[in-house]
Amino acid sequence: MLEVEDLHVYYGEIHALKGISLRVAQGEIVALLGNNGAGKTTTLKTISGLLRPRTGRVLLEGRPIHDLVAHQIVARGVAHSPEGRKIFNRLTVSENLEMGAYLRSDAAIRQDMDRIFELFPRLRERRQQTAGTLSGGEQQMLAMGRALMARPRILLLDEPSMGLAPILVEQIFETVADINRQGTTILLVEQNAAIALSVAHRGYVLETGSIALTGAAAELSEHPEVQRAYLGEAA
Repeated sequence: MLEVEDLHVYYGEIHALKGISLRVAQGEIVALLGNNGAGKTTTLKTISGLLRPRTGRVLLEGRPIHDLVAHQIVARGVAHSPEGRKIFNRLTVSENLEMGAYLRSDAAIRQDMDRIFELFPRLRERRQQTAGTLSGGEQQMLAMGRALMARPRILLLDEPSMGLAPILVEQIFETVADINRQGTTILLVEQNAAIALSVAHRGYVLETGSIALTGAAAELSEHPEVQRAYLGEAA
């Protein structure tokens, strides 16, 4: 479904991604793991059109999208729930969700908003509340819901557990699994490697802009280097 081929991305003279190649098949959850600065968020930003690669390609169902601007990529079926949530603080919950559907003119927008409220009942309770007054967990739910309002075929999900209490992290990842079961493919960047691998089908480990390891999620969970570096276990 999604293919990234030999992607090189720079910030000025800093070589951030050094030949990244990965794939995400339809129906999968694929996890991107790595320490801060490894290139995980840069990878998602490049796929969603927020950054331009110097060389390399991004293909969606065999068609290049790396030369498109961000809203055109959303229209092709790629939605991005960014690190730090980036909600519209002064808009209500409902207005934020409507912004997620800004490219749509079909009659199912209200139906899809009801689906978001089923996934995240807390948002239904706060639908007229200003988004900036929500808790961190509620803001994360809203960021994910806003992305889903675009009806994406693939959801790019960046650090959904950041800053959340453990019980909320569990709730968020139960919902991630539900979203996937309902048919949305997911490329997941997550600092909590254990919980990411518990829901993912496959994973990639990035180190300083390059892919160091790849494999099935269960295999990566048992890999000594992954256990030592990301799971807090002795190799």
